[in-house]
Amino acid sequence: MAVHEYKCPCCSGALAFDSSVQKLKCPFCDTEFEVEAVKAYDEDLKNEGTDNLDWDTNAGTQWTVDEATGLRSYICQSCGGEIVGDENTAATDCPFCGNHAIIMQQFSGALKPDYVIPFKLNKEAAKAQYKQHLMGKFLLPKVFKDENHIDEIKGIYVPFWLFDSDADADIRFRATRTRAWSDSNYNYVQTSYYSVYRAGNIGFDHVPVDGSTRMADDLMESVEPFNFSEAVDFQTAYLSGYFADKYDVSAEDSIGRANERIKSSTEDAFRDTVQGYATVTPEYSSVRLHDGKTKYAFYPVWLLNTTYKDEKYTFAMNGQTGKFVGNLPTDKGKFWKFAGLFTAIAGAVIYAGMWIAQLL
Repeated sequence: MAVHEYKCPCCSGALAFDSSVQKLKCPFCDTEFEVEAVKAYDEDLKNEGTDNLDWDTNAGTQWTVDEATGLRSYICQSCGGEIVGDENTAATDCPFCGNHAIIMQQFSGALKPDYVIPFKLNKEAAKAQYKQHLMGKFLLPKVFKDENHIDEIKGIYVPFWLFDSDADADIRFRATRTRAWSDSNYNYVQTSYYSVYRAGNIGFDHVPVDGSTRMADDLMESVEPFNFSEAVDFQTAYLSGYFADKYDVSAEDSIGRANERIKSSTEDAFRDTVQGYATVTPEYSSVRLHDGKTKYAFYPVWLLNTTYKDEKYTFAMNGQTGKFVGNLPTDKGKFWKFAGLFTAIAGAVIYAGMWIAQLL
């Protein structure tokens, strides 16, 4: 069983990627190493792939390691303890000695990522953003703030398929304009209807689609955008000290979601060119992709889990930008008090308006 760990050349401690200095760092002697310095640990592989008329999903390169045996039990090279993971665990920590392990067998038969965006923000930043997320939430139960604690927090490299394509589009919008006037007897509103046509082309780069069934798609899309300009060629050294999942949703199975995002974005972009109308609604659209290609990448995400009244709440933070998302519980008592107060105020305003109208 090949479990790969990066050892410090100075003291043999387990190296971990330190997001604050963007280097591998030994937690024992504090020696820092450039990621490029450990390139010898990675094998040179060739990228195989050909274009087609639809999507070329031959992304990434093949790992040149022994065929996977299917086992999910591994031996820690530091202490000899057993590491147990599921079929998609690619990087984890030894539960006995805490050393960081990259499980190479999990990549056997799978694709090596083309790119990785390294973590820029650490665990303390995720905790701080979580506390900030709770602030100012009027309807949040007080006990959630006072007694709530984080059950689990971990940095995960999430697998994403990145879709690049050019798109030609023809879109017809239904638009309206309104005009209002009055005379001594009536108020008039005139609505005019228009058919507005737009045609053109637009390019898309690195449209991300979550490749893991264990990550909720809406949660992963909520922490976007990621800044792809900071992506680097994949090196397993970046995984050290973090968890990582290999994809279990193929590029082919991700095409549907990619097309939905591209079509919606195309319609929105063309919609922004239709100005001077009261309403604009897409009535017909034809979007045609060409030169479509995919790439495989790991993106950094901090996941936080907490429990309130036996219900689990999951939060996510973009490990590159710090964007934090997650649903919170609502104090029903506060909600109904607030709703009652709002209704009373609205009623008082309406009554006052009617009374003033009678005086006039």
